[in-house]
Amino acid sequence: MRILIATDAWRPQVNGVVRSLESMARAAGAMGAQFDFVTPRDFNCMPMPTYPEIDLAFATPRAVRRRLDASCDHVHIATEGPVGLAARACCLRDRRCFTTSYHTRFPEYIHARTGVPLIATYAMLRWFHNAGGGTMVSTQSLSRELLARGFKRTLRWSRGVDHTTFNPAAAIPLDLPRPIFLYAGRLAIEKNLDAFLSLDLPGTKLVAGDGPARRGLEARYPDARFLGVKTASELAPLYASCDTFVFPSRTDTFGMVLLEAMACGAPVAAFPTPGPLDVVGASGAGVLDEDLRAAALKALTIDREIARAHALTFTWENSARQFLDNINVARGAPLLEEKPSPGEQNAAGLRKMGLPI
Repeated sequence: MRILIATDAWRPQVNGVVRSLESMARAAGAMGAQFDFVTPRDFNCMPMPTYPEIDLAFATPRAVRRRLDASCDHVHIATEGPVGLAARACCLRDRRCFTTSYHTRFPEYIHARTGVPLIATYAMLRWFHNAGGGTMVSTQSLSRELLARGFKRTLRWSRGVDHTTFNPAAAIPLDLPRPIFLYAGRLAIEKNLDAFLSLDLPGTKLVAGDGPARRGLEARYPDARFLGVKTASELAPLYASCDTFVFPSRTDTFGMVLLEAMACGAPVAAFPTPGPLDVVGASGAGVLDEDLRAAALKALTIDREIARAHALTFTWENSARQFLDNINVARGAPLLEEKPSPGEQNAAGLRKMGLPI
């Protein structure tokens, strides 16, 4: 099967959407699928107002249609930006089946930045997604939420983690006061970083990432150490060397950094909201509490092997299989056979040995 993915999020951006698409495509390639990507790199672009790190492409349906030929079996639209809108228009005009995915809570983000009512943005997103054969969502709780808001045909597409790159063995000596509390991700208003950085915690607070909120956060919290953008290979030693990974966001639909941190043995502290509830849940790999300080301190007592074992249950192989199954569902084809990944087999073995995961 040859699949065209239209996405407004692409390199050099470093975020969960880009990493999800690239990692899933590599795993699905081993199953025989072929991928082509339409991204902002294929068009002239302008920086997004208030967020210049993101490019807005001058994409048109005609330009996207040139990428579609007889050998393209399916179109998946990953984002609701200009590239996604152009691909959607092209598919509707050509009566071509397509799927979409819901990665980001744009209504909440836009409301936080501009005050635009949630009802207006959700109406636009229903219009965008309900035209397709199905909307892929990362968690069951997100599926229930979107269905309640009038979205149709949600399809589950979970995520994985690279267990080789993100590994406890990546730990390095950090000459910093302990305990070390780490956040990694975009530095933007919707990530709720104040909830973490304002906490009265012992030791050191580390922040990896960049974004429009960085300058203000650095000014308000001079005791925290801001490390800037880090690649996966640079993040892994930080995850493996910190004592607790703190995730203050209340709006993320999944939180891939949670998997990366746990794969490196770092226990998680987060609010009990969708995302952490789905990824961490009752696994024992983290502490979810409305008192984030209490969660961060309690997470220090968690056995790091428990965090690692839980992360092993998430694989890119299963994520890719779900993605391809969803396409077959949207096209009316039978499901692929579900097989446990090596990580899930390992987790099953840990359960038999009595290790909680």
